Amino acid sequence: MTADGGGGETSAPGPAPVSGPGPETASETIGYRGPTACAATGITYRQLDYWARTGLVEPSIRPAYGSGTQRLYSFRDVVVLKIVKRLLDTGVSLQNIRAAVQHLRSSGPGELARMTLMSDGATVYECSSPDEVVSLLQGGQGIFGIAVGVVWREVESVLAQLHGERVDTGETLAGHNPADELARRRNRAG
Repeated sequence: MTADGGGGETSAPGPAPVSGPGPETASETIGYRGPTACAATGITYRQLDYWARTGLVEPSIRPAYGSGTQRLYSFRDVVVLKIVKRLLDTGVSLQNIRAAVQHLRSSGPGELARMTLMSDGATVYECSSPDEVVSLLQGGQGIFGIAVGVVWREVESVLAQLHGERVDTGETLAGHNPADELARRRNRAG
C-alpha cells in the first residue's frame, strides 16, 4: 500500500513511498519535556498533547502515566515532531503523515541525516539520492521537500539553548545559556 492511502501501487521508477513500521532505535541519555519540545518545534502544547494521545508522535523516553506525570521526548522524537509540523503546514493528510512517522522511526540516525522527504501532496516519498529527487520532479507535478538532516541540525541548535533532562538522574541540563539561574537552582536543590 502506498502512503497516499489509496492502496494503489506506483509504477514510476524512482523513490518508493514511505510506509510501514519498524523497530525503534535505542533511547538517548537526554530527554526533553513537553514545553521544551514545543519551543524547539514551533507547535503548541495542545498539539503536542493531542499527537501523543492519538499515537501520532509518542514520547519514546517516558509517556504520561496519569495526571501529574511529565512526558519525556528524545532528541529524535523532537526532530519527528518538527517534520510532522512541516508536513501539516504544507497540507499533507494525517494518514500520509502517520506513514511518514512510522518510516522515520524505523530509520537509523545515519539514514535520517541523508534522507529527504518529498511530497506531491498526496504521497510522501523518501529520497536518499539526487537521482531520486530528479525522478520525482520529472513527473511534472508540484513537489516539496524536507531535508531531514537540515531539520536535525536546526533542532540540535535550538535544543542546545533549552532545558534538557538526564534520563538516568533527572538532572536538569540548562543548555548553553549561562544566564539560566533557575536550572542552576533546581540542580543545587535536588
